[in-house]
Amino acid sequence: MQGLTPSIDLAADALGRDLLPLEELADCAATVLARDGKTILSYGSAAGYTPLRELIGEWFAVHPSRVLLTNGRLHGLALLARLRLQGRSVLAEYPIHDRAEQVFLDAGASLIGVPVDEGGMVVEELQNTLGQYMRPALVYVIPNFHNPTGWTTPAQARARIVDLVITQNMVQTEEILLAEDDTYGLTRFEGEPLPALFDLSGGRSIYSSSFSATIAPGLRVGFFVLPDALAEQLGELAASMYITPVLLAQATVYEFIARGAFERHIGRLREALKARRDALLAAFEAHLPGATWSRPEGGLFTWLQLPGTPDGREVLRRADGVIARDGTVFSAVSSSLRLCFAAAPPDELEAGVERLAAAL
Repeated sequence: MQGLTPSIDLAADALGRDLLPLEELADCAATVLARDGKTILSYGSAAGYTPLRELIGEWFAVHPSRVLLTNGRLHGLALLARLRLQGRSVLAEYPIHDRAEQVFLDAGASLIGVPVDEGGMVVEELQNTLGQYMRPALVYVIPNFHNPTGWTTPAQARARIVDLVITQNMVQTEEILLAEDDTYGLTRFEGEPLPALFDLSGGRSIYSSSFSATIAPGLRVGFFVLPDALAEQLGELAASMYITPVLLAQATVYEFIARGAFERHIGRLREALKARRDALLAAFEAHLPGATWSRPEGGLFTWLQLPGTPDGREVLRRADGVIARDGTVFSAVSSSLRLCFAAAPPDELEAGVERLAAAL
């Protein structure tokens, strides 16, 4: 229809379609179907495509039996929640990743919040919370480019988290699981990589990530690196629920990595994400005096505090086709907005900020 302003989507949870390696993925899928089609189109291990599990096991220096491939990372988190969290408590960062929050609540867990700020999870609050409340079954942390804020937990704080959750609780009869969500870790385009909680814990924590965030969201390939007993239990639960995951997608990812395409793609992706992040932050500087925001060194999101603390929901209603997510979605104040810079080109990012500014 004529006269309608084109919408600008800053609410996305994924890469823009122009960043997807379509031709290479198509060739990878054709290759694995020709080479191994009868296997990957049949039922297989509930833990996932064995060559990819072996490769991830090499990355983390663990036996592949500890690697569980799932239909997206959230699916694996839902399996973990169903197995361990019903009627128990989860300690998580607030603002909280809304989809993870829903997974925990759907499993019947109660949530205890620990604030996250420019320095990542506030470790002093973690220590106080662990001392004051009942022992949680799980501590859930996004240390790299936190969703929704984009903030990163520094190395010293990571070591302290591991100490508080794992080292100081080793003598307890009932363990606290430390679950690391590193979905965006490989997207780092600025600064130096930081040690994973998994490495700092000597492999005693849970590590999770997703190729859906780094290759293509529609692939739905997540993975978990788990303690031996827990990996076996989750594999059995997966088998009882869906028999086998999508082996074609997992085999395609394996081929994409094995032929070197993943490394090339990640290099291009980091460059594109940095350019988009820079465009968005420059637009904030130009059009939103009085606002504050996070400066992520990777990932997909930045966290914007609107000037004058207006209700972000009302601002978005007036923002002429701009789609974004206000802070209440993440259990934060409504004057905050989570903006995704990964799904729109730089010119659209600036236009979206101009519309937000005009709506204030």
